[in-house]
Amino acid sequence: MKFFAKHLAFASLASLMMMGMAHAADGVSVSEPFARATAPSAKAGAAFLTLSIASGEDKLLSVASPVAEKVELHNHIMEDGIARMRAVDAIPVVAGTPTALKPGGLHIMLIGLKQQLKEGDTVPLTLRFEKAGDVVVAVPVKGAGVRPGGDDHSGHGHGHSH
Repeated sequence: MKFFAKHLAFASLASLMMMGMAHAADGVSVSEPFARATAPSAKAGAAFLTLSIASGEDKLLSVASPVAEKVELHNHIMEDGIARMRAVDAIPVVAGTPTALKPGGLHIMLIGLKQQLKEGDTVPLTLRFEKAGDVVVAVPVKGAGVRPGGDDHSGHGHGHSH
């Protein structure tokens, strides 16, 4: 029976990851993950997703991925009329308010890419939360100008560069 239960749990996790969602035991969920495709010579890339929690609160402390030498949590800020990126120590997740990591705001930076991020590929991310622990997410790579919800604005000047 343990054998069956173990494989059922794995199959359930695999199904959630394929649907673009991952859940931790205490209610943290990840939805709408995507990374942007990069040029062959790019040294950095970005990933985006939405974090939710059923009750209480948690914090996203860090992210790891085998496709990058380093992964950082970043935010865009306006400083003297200029948009700049800044690393942040953690990203809070509070029940009732989904936390969107999206272009032009909070996001995940993949620094020192070990490979090109190609449209159609999948990037594994391990999200480390203060309370929920590690949540593994399979992140699909989409076109360079894709925005949350799948809108492709690559030809409209809405790109996000690092």
